[in-house]
Order: sequence, then structure tokens, then C-alpha cells
Amino acid sequence: MSNSQNPIMAPPARRKKYEASFKLKVVNFAKEHNNCAAARQYGVTEKMVRDWKANEKALKSMPRGKCALRRGTPHWPELEKHVADMVNEHRQNGYVVTRNKIRLFALQWAKSNPDHSNRFKATVSWCTRFMGRHNMVLRQKTKIAQKLPADLDSKVNSFHRYVIQQRTKHGYALSSIGNMDETPMNFDMVGNKTVHQKGEKTILMKTGHEKSSFTVVLGCTADGAKLRPMIVFLLKIMPKLKFPVGCFVHVNEKGWMDEEGVKLWLDNVWSRRPGGLIQKCSLLVWDMFRAHLTPSTKQRLARLNTDAAVIPAGFTSLVQPLDVCLNKPFKDRIREPWNEWMVSGEKSFTKGGNMRAPQLSVLCKFVIKAWNDIDAETVIKSFKKYGISNSLDGMEDDYLWQDEEEAEAETTPSDTEFDPYDDCLTNVSQDVIDVLMISDDEQEDFEGF
Repeated sequence: MSNSQNPIMAPPARRKKYEASFKLKVVNFAKEHNNCAAARQYGVTEKMVRDWKANEKALKSMPRGKCALRRGTPHWPELEKHVADMVNEHRQNGYVVTRNKIRLFALQWAKSNPDHSNRFKATVSWCTRFMGRHNMVLRQKTKIAQKLPADLDSKVNSFHRYVIQQRTKHGYALSSIGNMDETPMNFDMVGNKTVHQKGEKTILMKTGHEKSSFTVVLGCTADGAKLRPMIVFLLKIMPKLKFPVGCFVHVNEKGWMDEEGVKLWLDNVWSRRPGGLIQKCSLLVWDMFRAHLTPSTKQRLARLNTDAAVIPAGFTSLVQPLDVCLNKPFKDRIREPWNEWMVSGEKSFTKGGNMRAPQLSVLCKFVIKAWNDIDAETVIKSFKKYGISNSLDGMEDDYLWQDEEEAEAETTPSDTEFDPYDDCLTNVSQDVIDVLMISDDEQEDFEGF
């Protein structure tokens, strides 16, 4: 047959998208001339010109590079009402709500209520629009336990002067300048971001396992060496387990460090650092935790030929390398082996069907791996950043004023990315995860003016 009898159908034209800046340009031209002239000039239809003129106020309020204002009437109002109630209830109780949790809850509700959720797919773009409609954003957990005192500058300067005086007097080697900090951990390794209402100043988070905690004691020296981590488990008696050699394990009935724990750390970690056995004069920087300041602790430091530089109360966020620069990447890295274990590790369950936490020896391996993954250069820079190991001739003082926000932004994942290892997906079937991982179709959710 001829082509005239079987004409070849052209593919449907792809719908064009126009940024707000372009639409405003067309609107201004239409005001100076008329709608018809603006349509001819910019290759659009008169109806588009009319619509853009009618929405000029909204166009001016949105980002210039944005193509559509997608915060109109929801397609599934009943579903969104239940999702919003879930988020508000969880946040009132202090529990973490992630974007994944929102999408998962919405998908499960949609399957249970098909009459109110026809063709609902729980896409990433739907979640973004839902949060926008309900005035929600992804918020960082606030730190309310520590408030900076009024005499900030004078105390920081006094601390730095003391460190410089001690270094000048004793000439410590970089390998003999250390920092120690206790870091509380939870068995479920929850993240530190949650979906919450805009404008709130205090963001509370609960994991549901606050009592299932342990303490990791980290130590490092100014030459980049990382000391063996000490792990304090919430137990009365040391379990008969074979722990990895890369850590030192202690038990405490509250899971905390105490005076006995500090003594064990000094004897088994600090004194056994590289060069520690010969007991050269050294400097240990730590905070005002009461177990650091007892007479017996001071006597033990003296026997180890170690001077203590005690950080004033409320200032650890300003002058302690571990607290500011190293604890966060350590906790970020410890979630990686944790997530791997959640996906493919060997697990056991209680009679009620609840999954047990990993064995203590497995947790020790997580801690060792996470701590080993922190590179030595990061440790070295952290000491210089807070004025503890800088060259005494002033040549390295620039480290004190370096801004790390840019580097932090580079390592922070996009809020809109799907995380298959999110905590809320632990007990979710693979077919549901596959649905959540489907990327959005640009055409599917387009809503212009």
C-alpha cells in the first residue's frame, strides 16, 4: 500500500516547560503591546499569555528558574490528611520522620484505601509537594544541652593561652598531644534529620530505644594517630565473648563512663599509644566531666607524666577537636556497616517477633571500622582548627579561621534522594522498596498554571 493510505503518525509533541523569568518577560511584553503580539514574539499561545498574566503575582514570588508552582489542591486530599496527622503525631512525641517514612506510610495507606488513592505512586515529587502544602521541611536536630556563656572570648583565649604556655614550657611532640571524648551511642543508629514543621526552634528526636545505649570513648593525637576505641556496654558482668582486638571493652550497669572507666582508659589506651610506654611528657585535652577531675584521676595522670588541659564548661563545641570535627563523621560512618547488617546480616528475633540488636562483638567491629575510616589528615586538621597543635611561630594560625561549611555541604546527600537503607525501611518488603525507588516521570506530575 502507498504511504497516502497508511500515513506515518508523528510522535506526540513533548510539552514544553517555561521558567518563571521567561513567563514574566512575556507578561511585561504583553502589557506594553498586547497578548497577540506577545504570543507571536515569543512563540507561545495567547491562552498561555493570558494565564501567565493572571498569575503574575505568583510568578514574581517563586524562584526565577522554577517552571511551575506545584502547591495547589492535592489530588488525594484524604490520603494527605492521614499522612499529615501521622507526621504531626510522631513529631509531638519526638520521633524521627524521614521523607522515606512519609512515602512508605502514604503507599501503605493507599493500598488499604484504594477508593481515596486512585493511581497514587508515592513519588519523590509528590512528597516534596506534600511537604510544601503542609509547611514542612527537613530539619536538623537542635543541640539544646549546651549554651555558650557570655564571657565567651575571654575563656577561649584563656584556654588557648594555657595550651601555648604548656607547649612552650614542655615542648610536647605532636604524638604526645591528645584529645579524648566520650560519645553516647544507640543500638539502632538513627539518623539526625527528621521532617518537621517550619519555624520550630527546638527539634526533639526519639528512637524508641533510648535505654539500649552504650558509650564509645574516642581518643586521638595531634600527629593524626587514632587511639584504640573503648566501648562501654550497659551490663553488670563482662560477657564471655571474644571481642575484636582493635578495641577495649568495659561494662557499666548504666552504660556510662565513670571514674573506674577513666582509670581503665588511661591504663589501657592512653598509656599504650605509640610512644606512651616510655612516658614522655604529654598533654591531654578533655572536658570537665566529673570523672576527669577527681583526685585519683589527677594522681594517675601525674604518674603517666601527663598534663591535663581541661576545656571550660560549655566550650567543647568551640575548642574540642573530637566533639566538633570527628564525632559526626564517625557516627556517619558507623551507620554504613549498620545498614549493611540490617540488609544482609545474620539476625535473631524475640518471641514477640522483634528483631534483636546485633551481638556485642558485631557492634565492636562496626566501631572499629568507622574509626579506622577517619583519615589521619582530618585528625591533624581538627587539632589545628581549634588552636591546640598549631605552629608556635604563628604560621598556622589561618587554620583557626577556615570556614568548613562548603566542605560540609559537599558531603551532605540531597534531601530528595531515596535512601534504600533508611531506618524506616528495615522491615519493608523488597517489592515496596522497588516501588519507592522508581524515579519520577517529568510528564506525569506536571502542573502548570
